[in-house]
Amino acid sequence: MVTQRDVARLAGVSVRTVSNVVNNFAYVSEETRAQVQRALDELGYRPNVAARSLNRGRSDLLALVLPLDVPYFTELAAHVVDQAEERGYTVLIDRTEGVAERERQIVMRRDRSALFDGFIFSPLGLTPDELRDWAGECPAVTLGEVQVEGVDHVAIDDTAAARSATAHLTSLGRTRIAAIGLVDRPVGNTAAHRSAGYRQALEEAGLPLRAELTVPVLRYQRQDGRLAMERLLDLPEPPDAVFCYNDLLALGAMRAILARGLRVPQDIAVAGFDGIEEGRFATPPLTTIVPDKEKIAELAVRRLLERVEGDDSPPVQLEAPWRLMVDESTTGVRG
Repeated sequence: MVTQRDVARLAGVSVRTVSNVVNNFAYVSEETRAQVQRALDELGYRPNVAARSLNRGRSDLLALVLPLDVPYFTELAAHVVDQAEERGYTVLIDRTEGVAERERQIVMRRDRSALFDGFIFSPLGLTPDELRDWAGECPAVTLGEVQVEGVDHVAIDDTAAARSATAHLTSLGRTRIAAIGLVDRPVGNTAAHRSAGYRQALEEAGLPLRAELTVPVLRYQRQDGRLAMERLLDLPEPPDAVFCYNDLLALGAMRAILARGLRVPQDIAVAGFDGIEEGRFATPPLTTIVPDKEKIAELAVRRLLERVEGDDSPPVQLEAPWRLMVDESTTGVRG
């Protein structure tokens, strides 16, 4: 087995310097780091992860707790794993589907949480009181909808993004713009933020907010989007555009429109939110808000590991970028 002493001998440095490079500690010059890395590669050195973790009092394991029934989170999870692996950590993923009891079992049990150095958590089911009790139990970062007092948080500006998507529809001359995605949850405010952006864009365009054009859903799944769109199509005056609060709802809505013999976007323009890969292969391809998932993952992992390393500064709210990707579902022109 190749040891750090072997690497140090080949690189012409001390064993301490090799250890600093292997553990990615600071205060090693780039020239020395490159020199040690060449020796590591040449000798095929592999760190003893168990011993290193024991010495540091850590497991080198991070827990990623989120719903995986929505492709957005699946795509985000892949970026979190990549970011963590670059920093020498392994990510174990627990799926919750937003069910409160499942979230409670994963993050509230001390025997379970003790296995991990930290949590990246997207809560949907737990109450604010439960989340406040959990805050501070271990290093953690929350994602997306929920801001927990005392816990670092990473998200995008949902209101501004929804406003942009709706303003795009008004710029096309659409005047009866529906919204699909209101939900009634004890936790989470994504729907509220996206509704606020929708309302702002309508107001700026001088369009009235019509209650019959705002349709609630139980979940953010394709079937929910289809059923909501069917309700809208049954109105005496159906919409000429619809903003959906995620891409799965938009895909379901397009299915309902096409099943009625109508055209997208000629009869009804459709915009979504999340920028999932499936939307690019829909017929027609979907106009959508694309959050920078890679940046969200980078911010979350970096901030969590700062906490793991002992940073006790006040919690921060970190914002990742997003963009509106215009495609055929609103313009008829490939984006």
